[in-house]
Amino acid sequence: MKRLVLLSLLCCTLYSHAQSSVNAHQAKVPQWITGTWTLVSVENSYPNGDKVYPYGAHPKGMLIFDVYGNYALQIYKDERISVASGDKNKATPEENTALVQGSNAHFGKYAIDGPHQLITFLIAYASFPNWDSQIQKRSYSYRNNQLKYVVTNTTQGGQSVTAEVTWEHNYP
Repeated sequence: MKRLVLLSLLCCTLYSHAQSSVNAHQAKVPQWITGTWTLVSVENSYPNGDKVYPYGAHPKGMLIFDVYGNYALQIYKDERISVASGDKNKATPEENTALVQGSNAHFGKYAIDGPHQLITFLIAYASFPNWDSQIQKRSYSYRNNQLKYVVTNTTQGGQSVTAEVTWEHNYP
């Protein structure tokens, strides 16, 4: 009987500690960031002043931030071609190029530094493998239900191109 009581106390203590850890992390995540976001625009800027919309004028995308510090992001070109064979393993080189260049996705952990207006993405995996296991900091602004951040090392030009990415928060 003593063992059962001790085991019960140990389980309650462990649960309480785990719950405290979750609650502590939730307190660090600003409520305004959690939930789903819809992509509004991606605008690349080049050193010569040129601006390009690499995913088109009306890109598609979703960004999800949860209260536990996890995120997932997907971006797609607004106009995409279909694979003629209906089998992505049999796509032509041109179809594969269009698929790769017309999308971007990554997921992992995130942190918000409100006073410095920085989002840190701890990227676990990305559709652009050069970003796997990378830590990227992005300056952001949040106004009128829109999150804008700047990517200073893009998948399309590295450090010579900056991208401003704009998302709109979805509310139920």
